[in-house]
Amino acid sequence: MPKYRYITRISQIPHNHGLPEVRRRHMEAVTRRYLFRSNEYYQSLIDWNDPNDPLHRIVMPHIGELQEWGRLDASRESDFVVAPGLEHKYRNTVVLLVNDVCGGLCRFCFRKRLFLKGNAEVARDVAPALDYIRRHPQINNVLVTGGDPLLLSTRKLEKILTELRSIDHVRIIRIGTKMPVFNPHRILDDPALPALLRRCSSPGRPIYLMAHVNHPRELTDEAVRAFHLLQKNGVSLMNQTPLIRGVNDDPAVLGELFNVLSYLGISPYYVFQCRPTAGNAEYVLPLEEAYRIFAAAQRGCSGLARRNRFVMSHNRGKIEVVGLDGERIFFRYHRAALAEDEGRFLVCRRNSRGYWFDDFEEERATPAYDPDPLVSGYIRSHLA
Repeated sequence: MPKYRYITRISQIPHNHGLPEVRRRHMEAVTRRYLFRSNEYYQSLIDWNDPNDPLHRIVMPHIGELQEWGRLDASRESDFVVAPGLEHKYRNTVVLLVNDVCGGLCRFCFRKRLFLKGNAEVARDVAPALDYIRRHPQINNVLVTGGDPLLLSTRKLEKILTELRSIDHVRIIRIGTKMPVFNPHRILDDPALPALLRRCSSPGRPIYLMAHVNHPRELTDEAVRAFHLLQKNGVSLMNQTPLIRGVNDDPAVLGELFNVLSYLGISPYYVFQCRPTAGNAEYVLPLEEAYRIFAAAQRGCSGLARRNRFVMSHNRGKIEVVGLDGERIFFRYHRAALAEDEGRFLVCRRNSRGYWFDDFEEERATPAYDPDPLVSGYIRSHLA
């Protein structure tokens, strides 16, 4: 049973990897602002002879992160905090932040603020969050995330999941994690973890694991075994990834990722526009360019592999990019924080240098799609 050490200092990177000293100095400078964390398993996947290796870009600091750009809470998650560690943005779904540690720190992380000194957003005690969920019967989905919940001990994770399963109106529990690819041995070497997920998943009350696979090379034999073990224990698998400069911004690479995920029974879910988070300028593509890459990647995929949506996680909702023409770009609210925006279709003027929804000028908006006035009336009364 292999044991992989976690790495938190650039000085722990072996010199035989051939990392130039100037790059080491640049990385050290970045780590004085943003933390670095990886592990020996993931480091072993990096091609150290390739200065542009995509897995290197995912986890190793880059001097471009020091460019002043963006804000730490780019989606204004703090606006939706209703209890310590609990965000309630969409009517039937809440986000529960249970820790502030990951198997590795993605350099483009939109929650890097959690890993900075003085941040207190994570729920150290989940009792107030659980009480809020119990008092709001419209909540049927809970996303347990962080950080990475699979970095909790299995015993601590069991306490959280058991409490959530005791709430009758919580039908779906989602677990956001990158551990199946950051270190699949967290799953392979702890039989108690798959057994816990099996106990907490039943017909009509599933566990969804929301994986974060960014590049096909992360899907090693060990990672595939970990995913298969989760499937055998009743866990439904989804994947989401941001579109990242230098990692998956090639339609052939992104399309391969979608296809391989579908072969493994992992449903491609969201592809996110990389958020304008502080430190992310190095990794973000202009929105129109990113959409064209996404659309080209989908063209080489089966229907099962192209079920994902290209979206921005904006403070107003999940805004899907649905198309371009010569002068306009088309958006739709896939999820909305405000009931009046639910399903709304927007036509905006194109802006080849725009990175985020706020960079586009609205030409006109259509009314929200309203299939059932009784349902939308109920939603409006909830949000009033």
